[in-house]
Formats: sequence, C-alpha cells, structure tokens
Amino acid sequence: MLYELISVVRPGSIREAKDIARTAGTIILQRGGVVRGLTNWGVFALPKPMRASAGAQKHHAGQYFIMRFDASAKAQDTMKAMLKMEPRLLRFSVVKLGHTLKHISNVGGQAEEWSWQEGSRGSKWVSEVDEATPQGRNEGLGFDK
Repeated sequence: MLYELISVVRPGSIREAKDIARTAGTIILQRGGVVRGLTNWGVFALPKPMRASAGAQKHHAGQYFIMRFDASAKAQDTMKAMLKMEPRLLRFSVVKLGHTLKHISNVGGQAEEWSWQEGSRGSKWVSEVDEATPQGRNEGLGFDK
C-alpha cells in the first residue's frame, strides 16, 4: 500500500528533519518497504502555536517534509511508534494514497510542491505538473473545477 507521511519538525536546523526522515525511512526499508519519494518543503508558519511535548517551548513555525512509501501495516505501526517518541517532531500524519496498482497508478513517484493560484475562473491549489499540462493531473477527481 502507498502512504504519505507529512511531518512538521521544530525549526532551526535542517539536520533534525533529515535525521527524523532518515530514521523513518530506515524503519520502512528494514521491514521490507520501499521509500518512493522524500521532499523537504522548508519552514512555514504553523496554523497555531505548537509544542513538541508537554512543558516544551511553543513554536510558531515548523520545518515540513513529506515522504511517500510502500509498506506493510506492521512496518507503518513501528514507524509511527518511533515518531510518537521523537521529541524534535511537532506533528505528523500518515495518509493512505491507495492499496492496489489501479488506485496508485496516477500518483507520481515524487511529492510535488503545491501552491495557491488565483485566476479569472477562481482560485485553486496547483502543482508544477498541473501548470505544465492543460487538463492537469486532477482531472476527473473533482479538483479541476
């Protein structure tokens, strides 16, 4: 099954984000999974101030990264347990993108960076792929209107 890990690490050092991503990727690989892509989104403001753990300093920004991977449920559970104990991590979420080849065939191997685009027909989220093709990658999924 194809999953996407979205993580927010406390800002200040890219090394912390790299260490966490490397550890999560190693867990997936050691348990027979495959890492399909890893993208650093950089530092962004958080929707609200967050703490890495109880009593810790509040952070107003975070270092975002995403990782796409194929793994078993057991490998994913092991990775989530590690991430829950990680004091440098502010938040994380794992999203299932699909479980059969048919479901994931349209999902790119690289997690693209998305941006908000204002246009004459309204506003929407677009990726570099959407801008390069007239129909966009999301045609038929309800995102193209």
